[in-house]
Amino acid sequence: MSSPATIVKLEVFRIPPRWIFVRVKTSNGIVGWGEGTLEGHTETVEGAFDALREQFIGWDADKIQDIWQHAYRSKFYRGGPVLMSALSGLDIALWDIKGKKLGVPVWQLLGGKVRDRVKVYGWIGGDTPADVVSGATVRKEQGFTAVKMNGTGSIDWIDSPRLLEDTVQRVQAVRSLGLDVGVDFHGRVHKGMAKQLARRLEPLQPMFIEEPLLPTQPEEIADLSRLVSIPIALGERLYTRTDYRPYLELRAIDIAQPDVAHCGGISELHRLASYTETYDVALAPHCPIGPIALAACIQVDLAAPNFVIQEMSWQIHYNKGADLFTYLKDSSVFAIQNGYIEALSGPGLGIEINEELVRETAAGYKGQKAWRNDIFHGPDGAFREW
Repeated sequence: MSSPATIVKLEVFRIPPRWIFVRVKTSNGIVGWGEGTLEGHTETVEGAFDALREQFIGWDADKIQDIWQHAYRSKFYRGGPVLMSALSGLDIALWDIKGKKLGVPVWQLLGGKVRDRVKVYGWIGGDTPADVVSGATVRKEQGFTAVKMNGTGSIDWIDSPRLLEDTVQRVQAVRSLGLDVGVDFHGRVHKGMAKQLARRLEPLQPMFIEEPLLPTQPEEIADLSRLVSIPIALGERLYTRTDYRPYLELRAIDIAQPDVAHCGGISELHRLASYTETYDVALAPHCPIGPIALAACIQVDLAAPNFVIQEMSWQIHYNKGADLFTYLKDSSVFAIQNGYIEALSGPGLGIEINEELVRETAAGYKGQKAWRNDIFHGPDGAFREW
């Protein structure tokens, strides 16, 4: 029996616009790529990779589940966005390695695909109906049949009804183009306003409303879900099955949106697909980040019976300096036709990273300030949710 291929190298690359790529190499020369992007906390996650490197160099790269369990459970403190994002990057790279070793896409290792293509949606910005119509028109030309937009900008705990009317007009404008639209409240809207806004949007039949309240409020979100017929979606700021449990037991959500770069990688995303299916909850992975994360999501999407739609970042407002295709050798794998991407057929994640460009860009990016989100303040100077 041949000796196992062990992990011999784990490298981390911080590259623009705000991504962390992970490269894992094994003793038999196979290289796998992962993504552990955690927007706004880049430096902290980079430090977490130091601990993973120390712990897992020399381990059998085939033992994905064993590595996952040790990374998550062997320390007294566990979970949370930093650890889970670092673990996600490692886990995705290990699945990429295993698929390449066996010469099959990851979805084959997850039991095979249950669909031949994956439905996707794109994000649109804009603060006026004219702005969102312009953005939505571009997405439609790119092949999308569905988009997502922010529900509001900065908003107070209780604010002017005029702000809600602005949201309704923007959604109406996008729907007039024949596109389906999800509306992201982004946790910005507090309970008193969220109830009003959800009711105002109901006649427009959006695909979903996302993070209608902050993810610290499962009971209040459950209350809201009983007030309106619009599907409730959330999950980008939940990191494991344990975090999802209260939402599922309270019947608070209709669509789960775990982020493969935050929730524990392909391993945990696949488990979350099965877990949420038990509660008749659909899966729509969150992914406004890089190509490795998108490819990882698609591998699970193809094998998950309850999958409905995949977020896809395409040159959106915060992707300055690079877009979804910049670091790919062949971007045609993500070609959109009538709102769908065909199943990725290559081994592992099914994408090929331009390693030379990644290394060159990361070297030139050292010392530069990492990406930071905007900070909102009201007219009285008080902090508001981003």
